[in-house]
Amino acid sequence: MTIGIPKESDGHEHRVPLIPDTVKKLAEAGAHVIIQKTMGITAGYDDDQYIGAGAQIGTRAAVLANADIILRIEKPPPDEVARLKRGAVHISYLDPFNAKTLVRSLASHHLSAISMELIPRITRTQKMDSLSSQASLAGYVAVILAAERIGRIFPMMVTSAGTLSPARVFIIGAGVAGLQAIATAHRLGARVEAFDTRPAVEEQVKSLGAKFIKIDLGRTGQTKNGYAKELTKAQLAKQQAVMANHCEVSDVVITTAQVFGRKAPRIVTRSMIDRMKPGSVVIDMAVAGGGNVEGSRLDREIEINGVRLIGYANLAGMVPIDASRMYSNNIGNLVLEFWDKENERFVLDLEDDIIKSCLVTHEGRVWNSRFKELYTS
Repeated sequence: MTIGIPKESDGHEHRVPLIPDTVKKLAEAGAHVIIQKTMGITAGYDDDQYIGAGAQIGTRAAVLANADIILRIEKPPPDEVARLKRGAVHISYLDPFNAKTLVRSLASHHLSAISMELIPRITRTQKMDSLSSQASLAGYVAVILAAERIGRIFPMMVTSAGTLSPARVFIIGAGVAGLQAIATAHRLGARVEAFDTRPAVEEQVKSLGAKFIKIDLGRTGQTKNGYAKELTKAQLAKQQAVMANHCEVSDVVITTAQVFGRKAPRIVTRSMIDRMKPGSVVIDMAVAGGGNVEGSRLDREIEINGVRLIGYANLAGMVPIDASRMYSNNIGNLVLEFWDKENERFVLDLEDDIIKSCLVTHEGRVWNSRFKELYTS
């Protein structure tokens, strides 16, 4: 069975879906791996390293036409869907809640499309959970980016010229990205505060050296997959009123709040930004989902009254070497979980809980029951 890895079509994407270490594991399991020429260069891997791991190097056309399984990071370009083998398995991020035209095209061309975003968060799938692995790196990068932009140091410093107080960092959302941001900011010496609608994360926040900001919002919680539940308008207004005071005194604000499958909640308003000190930095990690911060722009840095708003969607992609290694392990573990070693093939077990959750299209239709209403409306 042939596994194909084309180059990412987005020229700004420097991560790669498979590194030579994972290619070797797949080849040893009996897979025939074909890599588009120079696919791994942006993550520090040349063609010889892939060949040494057991891969064949080919043209993009050869990869697309011959692969029984296609592995990517980003969504496939719409014009390439028809170039894939009928019945092939396509594995990547798909954004199935929003990419309706693409999903319908994958279905109509009889492709079995697996969405990496839909890997369920259960013990068995931790090694496949690319959302968590990439979010952790994104949280780290957000803090490093803020430290570079802020124009002052993070730690307290006592010198003969005077004492420098530590930078104040306020992190909104204590999921995987937020917790990594907290840990990184604390290691750099900042005074860190954090807020999350889920009281259950307070202990984790404190264990990483941050102060947990408590706001009585009434009944909140999280979904069965660990995501924060969407707040009511009244709850969001109360949250914003308290957070405005913390934003005002902070040098860095990092927002990470996302509601899976829905538009990101608007948390930091223009009036809150207007109260912040000139030279402060706000990083909106939810910008791709609509943004937590009023005025943030996708993949841009702008200033409002001296406050810098940063809205890069692919923060993990700024550390492509480590991000590629982690994603490669995730997607490789997914393939090997369903690999029949005796017959050297990938088996779609439609009764398996993982496949039930992440398989979006199959046998010419939108297969996942989660999207039945969305794609029939």
